[in-house]
Amino acid sequence: MATVRDWNWIGARAAVVLTLLVGALSVVTGIANIGAGAGADFRVIGVLVPGIARQVAAFTGTLTGFILLLCAFGLRRRLRAAWFAVLVLFPITAAQGVLQSSQLSLPLVGLSAIALVVVGLNVRTFDRAVSLTTTQIASLAALAGAQGYGTAGAFALQEHFDGVSTPLDAFYFTLVTGSTVGYGDITPNSAIGELFALSVLLVTVSSFAVVLGVVFTPLIEAQFSKALGRMTEEQLDVLENHVLVLGHGDLTEPILEELSTKADILVVVPDEERSRRLSDRGYTVLTDDPSDEEAQHRGRVEVAKAVVAATNNDAEDALAILTARQLNPEVTIVAAATQRENVNKLKRAGADTVISPAALGAHFLAESALGGHGAEALEARLLGAGGESEDLEAAAEAVSDAADEVDDTGDPPDGDQRAQ
Repeated sequence: MATVRDWNWIGARAAVVLTLLVGALSVVTGIANIGAGAGADFRVIGVLVPGIARQVAAFTGTLTGFILLLCAFGLRRRLRAAWFAVLVLFPITAAQGVLQSSQLSLPLVGLSAIALVVVGLNVRTFDRAVSLTTTQIASLAALAGAQGYGTAGAFALQEHFDGVSTPLDAFYFTLVTGSTVGYGDITPNSAIGELFALSVLLVTVSSFAVVLGVVFTPLIEAQFSKALGRMTEEQLDVLENHVLVLGHGDLTEPILEELSTKADILVVVPDEERSRRLSDRGYTVLTDDPSDEEAQHRGRVEVAKAVVAATNNDAEDALAILTARQLNPEVTIVAAATQRENVNKLKRAGADTVISPAALGAHFLAESALGGHGAEALEARLLGAGGESEDLEAAAEAVSDAADEVDDTGDPPDGDQRAQ
């Protein structure tokens, strides 16, 4: 199960990266060929294509590229709508590359074909539906209605405008007016035209302002949430193959320092002040009860690489472990036991590995007090001091070497034997 999850994570990243590459290449290729002009007619697979088609393909290819760049962000959020969109756009970009018929367009055609296969094979990864709030739906409907009103009205009143003769001219006038660009190439020539232009200005500018507010408000909320040590649903949605740390205590600090450079981490803590301090230090934090089922759902335990429970409260850790095991029976769960007698209890709760730092430290100190000289060397080897951290196999070998010092009866040798 873990292997399948890792493959899905790699495949999802490959799909996002390829979509970004195709989008960027489509934009660059389109801009380069727009400047080249239409040129003479040419043949594609024996079919004669007008020269103007090259310039049209270059222009539309640039737009397609920008849309693909937006779709890549949708894929990063695992949106199924973005997956459908790129499956439609990849053949279009390939066709646009063929029509542009230049050396720059050849990589676009090949990369589009590869991206189509990779994204298509990862269909199960992109399973999230687009969820729009009532405000977002209303703002988009208002924008569409405003554009429809301006286009239909300008075309119906075309005799009252200089420069409007087709529906495209009317749409152009409405869009330019609503965006407040105002080129001035289409102007009213009567009082009726002026009154209608004023109404279009008020309606379209207001709708643009509402849509922009709806778009930027979540971004502002995300910044406030980060300052308060909270995460938005959008930030949680993109978490995958991460390490979920349930709770925070003295034992957790060195664990976070070790993990921070090796994996993506999400720390779940119930205290807002501690959450804010951890967020200020650069950690990704969710303020919630670590043992709560809904909190772990929000922390995406179902796609986590591992779960760590290492606070100073074994009872709370046991509840958090029990919840995590129920939500994801396949995830690796590791825990630290504050009291040695709770090791088996945490394992029964669902932890795969339980270590008692206090018992381990006490053993090293006792061995050193009785004349042992290898405790510090063993600790340095386990921690990878003086170089890159050693893997678990090397650590196991170190423990095995230490165990060889124990005689066949299972009792540690006396002080003189250890000194030798």
